[in-house]
Amino acid sequence: MEKLAIIEAIAPALALPFIAITVGWVLTTWMRIRNGYPLENSWGKPVYPKTDQESVERIKLLSQENAQLRAELGSIKDRLGNVERIVTDDAHRLTHEIEALRDTRTN
Repeated sequence: MEKLAIIEAIAPALALPFIAITVGWVLTTWMRIRNGYPLENSWGKPVYPKTDQESVERIKLLSQENAQLRAELGSIKDRLGNVERIVTDDAHRLTHEIEALRDTRTN
């Protein structure tokens, strides 16, 4: 009778972690499905890989767009570098010219 009482007292404490793990797994799987992530097995391989023609075309288009955006970002970085150089060089040069004019005026 005492053993049964001990088991009845411990059972909820032991069942709670298993329930929490199961609920967490279900929620994680639901969020992956909802957000379009592929389901994976315990080894990290997709359970149901998509290999239809639409997905392949979509990946090609996204890769091309990614390459275009990277090229555009590179040109923007170059242009920004030029603008920064112009701004800093002109201010530095202007300061020297003003100082040179002050020096000639005081002499």
